[in-house]
Parts: sequence; structure tokens; C-alpha cells
Amino acid sequence: MPPIVTGIIASLLLLINTLFWACLLFPLTFLKVIIPIAPVRKLLTALLAAVANAWISCNSGWMILTQKMDWTIERPDNLSRNGWYFVLSNHQSWVDILVLQHTLNGRIPLLKFFLKQELIKVPIMGAAWWALDFPFMKRYSKEYLAKHPEMKGKDLDTTRAACEKFKDMPTSVMNFLEGTRFTQKKHDETGSPFKHLLKPKAGGMAFAMSAMGDQFQSILDVTINYPDGIPTFWDFMQGKMPRCNVVVEEKPIPAELINGDYETDDSYRLHFQQWVQKLWEEKDARLEALRSGQ
Repeated sequence: MPPIVTGIIASLLLLINTLFWACLLFPLTFLKVIIPIAPVRKLLTALLAAVANAWISCNSGWMILTQKMDWTIERPDNLSRNGWYFVLSNHQSWVDILVLQHTLNGRIPLLKFFLKQELIKVPIMGAAWWALDFPFMKRYSKEYLAKHPEMKGKDLDTTRAACEKFKDMPTSVMNFLEGTRFTQKKHDETGSPFKHLLKPKAGGMAFAMSAMGDQFQSILDVTINYPDGIPTFWDFMQGKMPRCNVVVEEKPIPAELINGDYETDDSYRLHFQQWVQKLWEEKDARLEALRSGQ
């Protein structure tokens, strides 16, 4: 089929899939909002996660139907849907989201992103994210804290409280350490020391580690490579992404990096940044190997 036809069909299938599962998601979300009973909310949370996973599985289905793509995926065999994982990845395109979901869905708990507190106000989706227990982060600027020193540490307390529910329910938290999608222009403007990556932002990851303590059993370090060039979302929908390489590596979390104070402990901050720097050096080398072998 011509790419434009493929794109239209894929877009319609995505829309139909989303609307179908939304018809189940939002009634369950409404029930969770109005029912304050903890065991009932826990059951509804599990049902909501099942709906989200079904939506992702159906996305993989239409992707297979419409995209003649050669997937090369390397991942550990011992991943568990009953585990607690911190997932990090390089970020190049909005397609990364679908790639991550396709790679990990059904093998680990539903991927959840740390979101800014303000996003809970987004119509419909804010309630859905809340119902799915996406953790909302309330961050205060240095300027605000200078004027209101009594609020220091409150952002971490808020996030830690939001993560309390993860103690009883397996969770996968996702973070793009670069904070934005890679482009050569951004790479050059920021003076990134890496060949294929932007500089990582360690603060968000450290904040998550502090908030969730030792609940994470390990890190899943995901490297995504597009051998034929970084696709736009529309490129992908049109079937113009013939190949995709994904490497998933499970790594331990150093004990000394758990429950530290990234904002006020200079030694801990330096140690954390050096650890993230090493992770990124390894990822850059991995991308170089993938691209040189393509």
C-alpha cells in the first residue's frame, strides 16, 4: 500500500483502539474517584492497569498488521510482572513510547511516568493518570524556596506519599533522563560530551530514588536505536520505519544511592551524577556499536 494509505489505516486503528478501551477506563476511573474504600480502590486500580495493558497489547497488534518492520529486541528472560523496576531510556522520538510499551508490556508492570503536579488538572487524562496511580511530583523552584524556606523538603514528602501505594502493588516507573528528544541541534547547542545522546539530568532520577527508597529491585536500562534514521510519529504510522533495535539490560541499584538527599548533600549529589554519567557513557558506546554494525 502507499505510505499515506498505511498511515490512515494505522491512525484509524489507533483511534478505534483508544476509544474502545477508554469506554472501560473512564467508568472505572469515576468509580475510583467516588469510592473511598481502600480495598475497593485497590481492586479498581488492578482493573485499570489491566485495561491499560490491553490497550497497549492491541496497539502492538495493529502495529504488526500495518508495519512491515524488522524488530531486534534483546531483553532479560527473568523479567517479572510482579517486580518493581525503575526504567530509563534514551529519547529520540514520540515513537519511543510505543517502542517501550511494545517491548516491555506483559513482562513487567505497567510503565508509569512521574508527572508534574499541574498535569492532574488536564481534562479527563488527569483523572485517568490519577486513577492509574501515576505519581505526581510537586516541585518548588530555588527562588520560591528562598522566599518560603518552610516549604523545603515538602516536594519530596508529597511525592513519597504518592508512592506509598506502590509498596503493595508491583510498579514500573519510567524516566527519560535527557528530559527532551535528541536532535543534532540540541546536541550541539548543549555541548553534549556524548556522540549519540544529550546530557542526562540526574536530578529527576535521584528525586524518584529518594521518594521510593529501596522499593525498586533493579534498573532496566533501555537503549533504542533506529538504524534508518529517527522517525517522526507520522513516519512510523506510514510504515517508514523498517527496522528498530532495542536492548534492555537489568542493572542493580547501588545501595549508597538509595534514600540520599540530592538537593542538600553535595557528596551524594556528586556520587549520583558520576554514576549516571557512567550509565550514559555505556549507553553511548552501545549505540555506537549498534550503528556501526547496521
